[in-house]
Amino acid sequence: MDDERTDFFKEMRDVKPLHQDGAQLSGKPVNPDDFIQQRLAAEHHGEDQNPLSASTVKEVAPHDVVSFKRPGIQNGVFRNLRLGKYDLDAKIDLHNHSVAEARVALYDFIQQCLKYDLRIVLILHGKGGRGEGKKAIIKSHALQWLESMPEVMAFHSTPANQGGAGALYVLLAKTNKAKQNNREHFGGK
Repeated sequence: MDDERTDFFKEMRDVKPLHQDGAQLSGKPVNPDDFIQQRLAAEHHGEDQNPLSASTVKEVAPHDVVSFKRPGIQNGVFRNLRLGKYDLDAKIDLHNHSVAEARVALYDFIQQCLKYDLRIVLILHGKGGRGEGKKAIIKSHALQWLESMPEVMAFHSTPANQGGAGALYVLLAKTNKAKQNNREHFGGK
């Protein structure tokens, strides 16, 4: 231990401490509003980045069978999605969620699916309240949210054994990483 200490002091013998008479100012006048803006930015940094709107939506009836397909999706791909011929990569159940909870859960779910290159997912949104005059609130919102997300290429209500009008098969876009893997695997450009 003493040898290490002695070696250290030998190496540091030519080092001279820095002397500073005070703080060096840039000469730029200090504006108190700058500090306020910085503080507000720091406080709002962790805020919700979810672009899905919880505003009013076009209502859908609880038992309506729904579908959506972006231009460019092949009819055969859409038919196979509608018929449930693709293996499911993941699913989420939005039953017993408030609109605010469903908004966050659905957005986070889709983002995680994209992160892991998942393509076919099942969303269980439910049919809505029971009885006459009850509305399909979560279902209506989920449809609007999915249509507003450019990563969602298509969706269709599931067959009765998968949830019927209370669930959706969803086709997500390929990520750039997945596209590159396909090019490498199949020798495309």
